[in-house]
Amino acid sequence: MATTPEHHYRVNLSSERTFTSALKSSLKETFFPDDPFRNFTGLPMHKKAWNGLKYFVPVLDWAPKYTLSNLWGDMLAGVTIASLAIPQGISYAGLAKLPPVIGLYSSFVPPLVYAVFGSSKNLAVGTVAAASLLIVSIIENKVTASKKLDLYTQLFFTAAFFTGIFQMALGFLRLGFLVDFLSRSTITGFMGGTAILIILQQLKGMLGMKHFTTKTDIVSVLRCIFENRHEWQWQSAVLGVCFLSFLILTQYVRKKQPKLFYVSAVAPLMVVIMGGLFAFLIHGQHHGIPIVGDLKKGLNPISISELKFQSQYIGTVVKAGIISGFVALAEGVAVGRSLAMMKNEQIDGNKEMVAFGMMNLAGSFTSCYLTTGPFSKSAVNYNAGCKTPMSNVVMSLCIMFVLLFLAPLFKYTPLVALSAIIISAMLGLIKYKQIIAIYKVDKFDFCICMAAFVGVVFFSMIIGLGVSVVLGIIRALLYVARPITCKMGNINGGEIYCDITQYPDAYPPHNMLILQVGSPIYYANADYLRERIARWVEDEEKAANANGEDLLYVIINIGGVTSIDNTGIGMLQEVHKYLERKGIKMALTNPRLQIVDKLRISGLIDLIGEYWIFLSVGDAVNACRYTLRQESKHNNDGKV
Repeated sequence: MATTPEHHYRVNLSSERTFTSALKSSLKETFFPDDPFRNFTGLPMHKKAWNGLKYFVPVLDWAPKYTLSNLWGDMLAGVTIASLAIPQGISYAGLAKLPPVIGLYSSFVPPLVYAVFGSSKNLAVGTVAAASLLIVSIIENKVTASKKLDLYTQLFFTAAFFTGIFQMALGFLRLGFLVDFLSRSTITGFMGGTAILIILQQLKGMLGMKHFTTKTDIVSVLRCIFENRHEWQWQSAVLGVCFLSFLILTQYVRKKQPKLFYVSAVAPLMVVIMGGLFAFLIHGQHHGIPIVGDLKKGLNPISISELKFQSQYIGTVVKAGIISGFVALAEGVAVGRSLAMMKNEQIDGNKEMVAFGMMNLAGSFTSCYLTTGPFSKSAVNYNAGCKTPMSNVVMSLCIMFVLLFLAPLFKYTPLVALSAIIISAMLGLIKYKQIIAIYKVDKFDFCICMAAFVGVVFFSMIIGLGVSVVLGIIRALLYVARPITCKMGNINGGEIYCDITQYPDAYPPHNMLILQVGSPIYYANADYLRERIARWVEDEEKAANANGEDLLYVIINIGGVTSIDNTGIGMLQEVHKYLERKGIKMALTNPRLQIVDKLRISGLIDLIGEYWIFLSVGDAVNACRYTLRQESKHNNDGKV
């Protein structure tokens, strides 16, 4: 067969990387895709050390550049989110079945730690409803709050300890990509289902009930509510409807007039104050309106000695800490990135994980339970004009003032007010428009979303989350096991080659079959690709023979193949032998550096011939046409 024409640009097959350089490049792309130390090159050692310290402790970067103008924005934002943190802290502590003051403790120490180690300028730290209920669902399988409140509370602290260790480990080991297995569809369905459960759980407070189920599925909750109809208090129900209507109205005002965001931000605190005054004046606890009860005055007590590492509890707290920590990370990092994008900024996900881990570890030592970056509070922080993480410090100072001087005043806060606050917050987590959009765009994504939603609502939070994650992983494996291949054709005789299914006007060159593989070639998909290529060849041969032609060349575009293993290389060798037996020449186009290394070492390039490795499909087609012309000329000369 004639040789191919020389081209000015050819695939570089001569450069060879050492194993060390290849491994270094692979590890860098896996664990340091953002290349955080790229600006260290050429700096003296002391500056490298200082920049490294600033990288791990961001406060050293922004604090020296802090200005009075920044302070004004952060003070306004800090006071605003503090007004939201007080009622939310008390409410979410109640949701977790913890003493209300622990919700305030959790809004004091963790924000201070985050201000030192956090990289987001917009994130506001606090407790979240979904994680609170998730920890409850796990710990109550071992200990119930109604029977052993002290032990129950200590297990919450211990779970926060393991959450901190887990999150710090993910950050330091640069394993943040693991959080990506919680897809947006999974989070949407999980949060929506959790919101439904939490709303139903709050019917206990809305109706003034005293007894309630420890189960979280919707059937058990509804059964408990209707079996205890004799405990319903109409006074609580009326007051709850009034509070909830007021809160929903303020949210409506915020949507219509975004500049009035502070109306909905301070509304929960107004509900707590008005409800407390009302309950105090009419002695609500004696008239069907249960109240919070005594709140201890003073700062967070040290809780290191209260952590429970005994064998009978360790399994429960590790499970609660890791699962809730994973969910909290996904929410916190997603919120931080979303708000950063609105300011054209970037945050380091791995640094955020370290910051979350540090604040949860410190929190577990100071009577706090799990905290992260809740969307509602962070959105208020952003809209209030925060400039730096100092807004979290301002919020923390406000909470400290409340703990030192004002905590007992919240004694008369009606439980129904807290339930109304939680319900109003949960309504925003049911993203029905987003679920509809997911259905329209991708039906499999919709199934993943609904698996989380239905699993959480009808079974348990862990089952819903687990099933959804498993479906997501199965989908990812299907993408690898069944990669998309396509037949390519030419448009209008130019140099552009594309999928003939997408562009029906495109046509393949005569005597040639051009295929494109757009995924890594692994053991999981090698057999499928071999069979698929063989099927393409057979179909093309039939079509060519019907037109009185022969299929002479198969061009495989592997520009989209990012990696290949031994099984994949073996598959290409088998395809080459299969085509060779049929008298068909095989060519490869646009292989990446990593692929070239393996093809050269395995001997596949020698088998195919280095002159049949091309930079582009156009080059390959031109070479095949040149070879055909040369053979035709040679045959004609022979006849003469």
